[in-house]
Amino acid sequence: MIIVRHELRQSRTSLSIWTAAIGFLLAICIFLFPEMKGEIEGMNDVFASMGSFTAAFGMDRLNFGTLAGFYAIECGNILGLGGAFYAALCSVNVLSKEEKGRTAEFLLAHPVSRARIITEKLIAVLIQITIMNLIIYALAASSITAIGEAVPWKELSLLHLAYYILQIELAGICFGISAFIRKGSAGIGLGIAAMMYFLNLVANITEAAELLKYITPFAYCEGADIITNGSLDKPMAAVGTAIGIAGIITAYLKYTRKDIH
Repeated sequence: MIIVRHELRQSRTSLSIWTAAIGFLLAICIFLFPEMKGEIEGMNDVFASMGSFTAAFGMDRLNFGTLAGFYAIECGNILGLGGAFYAALCSVNVLSKEEKGRTAEFLLAHPVSRARIITEKLIAVLIQITIMNLIIYALAASSITAIGEAVPWKELSLLHLAYYILQIELAGICFGISAFIRKGSAGIGLGIAAMMYFLNLVANITEAAELLKYITPFAYCEGADIITNGSLDKPMAAVGTAIGIAGIITAYLKYTRKDIH
């Protein structure tokens, strides 16, 4: 597991920064809830009547006056976008950086197979994403307790689980892409994450584009659906998981046969 440890050491700064940034923003939102609670209760009707904008974010189906509803929209967007960007950045360069940094010759000269290199790098990516999510989950629960509110454990756990699956799916997709590119590109990873987010907004606005929900992982992370139904959309989550696995398999197929420069 030498490669795993090396990857974790190299990425500890970015992991710390992203975790701290997302956790800080989540905590700020939670601590603002008591001050905004009274005002938000009177704004539910206003939010519900904002047409397509309301539908895009699911605000017509949630009560902002409750912690669960507030958390699903405000904190959900922070966790969704922040986590998606980190997962994409974490995985899109993990295989290609050896060529970009001109360390491929050194690494491949050692008695390790390419399959092992891929596996250990993938494990490192999954460990980083898991660590970030566990810390943020604990911080969110602690912040809710600190403001004197009861922690909605079921809703909180389902929301964080949905976003964790989203990050794993995006990591799998970008991991597969990483096997094809030679110099790495953070822009590709960020672009894919942003595109998936906006595809979900389009799918929420118009019924004609509802098929897009089976493409974007943000579809099964809809806070309004999770809070209302009390469960994840299992078929969509299964499709997302399959897409992530397909990306990982693609990485193995490509990188084991790739002409490394």
